[in-house]
Amino acid sequence: MEEFWFYTQLGLDHVLDRNAYDHILFLSALAIPFTFKNWINVLWLATIFTVSHCLSLALSAFEIVTVDVSLIEFLIPVTILLTALYNILKLRKQTAYKSMLWPMVATAFFGLVHGFGFSNYFRMLMADSDEKVGPLLGFALGIELSQVIIVLLVLFLVYLCLSVLKFKQAAFISVASTIIILITIPLLYNTFPW
Repeated sequence: MEEFWFYTQLGLDHVLDRNAYDHILFLSALAIPFTFKNWINVLWLATIFTVSHCLSLALSAFEIVTVDVSLIEFLIPVTILLTALYNILKLRKQTAYKSMLWPMVATAFFGLVHGFGFSNYFRMLMADSDEKVGPLLGFALGIELSQVIIVLLVLFLVYLCLSVLKFKQAAFISVASTIIILITIPLLYNTFPW
């Protein structure tokens, strides 16, 4: 049980690490179009992200799939950029999320990419362990808990900006997504596989 909690803490630290803020950026981009009224939708997206993230870790831990780390390191900021751009493009079309299918499929794919970004380190941690399922479940719990924290913080920020500061939702989504894009551009440049 101690090992389970070690991996739960590792999952929490993995997402909440300020130095590896790609998860926070991605989850922020994912959550800013939502409000507390439709919080369940963004929590579903966060859970889909967790499941696909852990699926890629499992594929790596059991040595079923190996990927080029430099490509994954580049694809991670691409997923953040695409999510933020999608928010802005969705505003231009002035359509609400009528279907959650596209965000769900995109989030699952992005979760796989982000999971493979951590897979080499995770595989090294698990190298001497015969038991891999418990640590994977502990790690998944840590990721999910940290993502719920981030999503709730973003939803609170949305509430503050829309209800207290009286920003228009479209303006908030546009500005917040643009800020995320500007933060992501250096990540793209630094990880581009030259």
